[in-house]
This record gives sequence, structure tokens and C-alpha cells, in this order.
Amino acid sequence: QVVLQESGPGLVKPSQTLSLTCTVSGDSGTKDAYYWGWIRQTPGKGLEWMGAISTSGNTYYNPSLKSRTSISRDTSKNLFTLHLYSVTPEDTGVYYCALGITYWGQGTQVTVSS
Repeated sequence: QVVLQESGPGLVKPSQTLSLTCTVSGDSGTKDAYYWGWIRQTPGKGLEWMGAISTSGNTYYNPSLKSRTSISRDTSKNLFTLHLYSVTPEDTGVYYCALGITYWGQGTQVTVSS
């Protein structure tokens, strides 16, 4: 069993960078069996996969967000981070970290507003 917890600012100004961290705890074997990724739910697009990082550090991004997204991982600290650049109000929503599609964090609300 694993537990994921997102952390980061709840309010970001337009054009700034949103940075979220996900801390992963639990069974090492389970953690290493999945890609670590980010998913969001926004009023405009619903549930949207943003990207993921493998245990070897390879990254994969949603083509529609690739130019503005970066995911990194600190294996020693069991955490991974999302950076979303040049945010707009359309990026407002609930952001989830996940292991594959099996284990999800509880989600964190992010609002983009001046």
C-alpha cells in the first residue's frame, strides 16, 4: 500500500509558475512498479493527464501541455515535483499526483487569479 500527498500553493498569479510536490510513502516495491504522474481536473477540460516520470527518470507529457510542463523526481526523498509555467486562469482546478492510475493523492485545489 502507498499513500500520496500533494503540497503547494493554493493561489498563483497569472503568468507565474505553479510548483507542486507529491510525497510518496509506503511499500518500496509498489512505488517502483508504477510511473509517477500528475493529473488535473479543470472546469474547462475535465480530467486531464498532464505527464509522468518513470523510475529511470524518463518523462512523458501531454502534448497539449508539454511546452509548459516539467516533472522531476527525487528518489532518495520519495517525492516528485510538477512545474507548470506561464499559468492562466484556465489552469485553475484540482491537481492530483498518482502512481499509474491505481494510487492517487487526495488532490489539491489551485486557483490562478490576480
